[in-house]
Amino acid sequence: MRIRPLDTADDALLREAYEVHRRAHLLGREGRPFWSWEEMRGEFRATDPGERLVVLGGHAEDGTLLGLAYVWLPLLDNLDKAWLSVEVDPAHARRGLGTQLADAVVEVCRAEGRREVLAEVKIPFEERETHGYRRFAQRLGATFSNVEVVRYLDLPVPTDRVEEWATRAAGRAAGYTIETHVDVVPDELVPSLCVLLGQLGVDAPTGAVDWEEEVMTPERFTHLRAELVAGGRTMIETVALTPERLVVAQTTLAVPTTGRTDVSQWGTFVHREHRGHALGLAVKAAALRHLQTHHPDMRRIVTQNAETNDHMVAINELMGFVPVETSTEMVLRL
Repeated sequence: MRIRPLDTADDALLREAYEVHRRAHLLGREGRPFWSWEEMRGEFRATDPGERLVVLGGHAEDGTLLGLAYVWLPLLDNLDKAWLSVEVDPAHARRGLGTQLADAVVEVCRAEGRREVLAEVKIPFEERETHGYRRFAQRLGATFSNVEVVRYLDLPVPTDRVEEWATRAAGRAAGYTIETHVDVVPDELVPSLCVLLGQLGVDAPTGAVDWEEEVMTPERFTHLRAELVAGGRTMIETVALTPERLVVAQTTLAVPTTGRTDVSQWGTFVHREHRGHALGLAVKAAALRHLQTHHPDMRRIVTQNAETNDHMVAINELMGFVPVETSTEMVLRL
């Protein structure tokens, strides 16, 4: 196998990579949500001043793409860390190709001076200790870091239940205002939203790895949001505001514009100084109300959070999110 950087500007090659990625990702997980070709193309070609994506392709002598390796390199913070993923087309599995790809992408991390390399894999609950993906990571020298639980909420949710949650939250959130913005967040709200998003990696449970606050500037946020929209998503941002109109809680829904009916809930977070006012429930209920009003064709929300995040687990259970699998995180220390 020949391993070389993948030209993500080449439509035909990137489409071939998408198909390999899809087959590998859904192996043993048939029927699970998977992003569209348009979404992958948009993300792989996006530019992010705070992160660089390197994609490696493993090719047979005849040029057939056999597998892929990716690494995401933070550029503004957490400069000792990287995220990676390795995927082999199932038709070519168990030939040592995954190890070759992993070795190649780890060398990229080493050359970039990264000392903690993380990866996550979706694993059934009953196999969280024994699944082949986890054993593969352990053979490479990685150790367990964290477990997040993937949950689904089937749509639509009865309107009276959504309003009940909103009313319950409002009783504890006096003085705060809940707003929802689509695709573009008003300029006046972006700076405090960026502060909040930067705290997420520090305050949310992250297992055996410690993170610095993420550097999310207003310029970076606005740029990334525009590229997500251009890449095939409607972005719903629901926020809780103080009387001074500072963002102190948020949740993000990414709604696909083509090809599927699964919505991704990317994050729900409350500022550390404003907890205890049901703001998490308030923003999630308001976002759900907006989603069902404006996107009635959506059939499921997918979210995940650390199994030790008791507060968010309780909100998700109240709203009817059902656990379906784990997302197990492993860390390789170089």
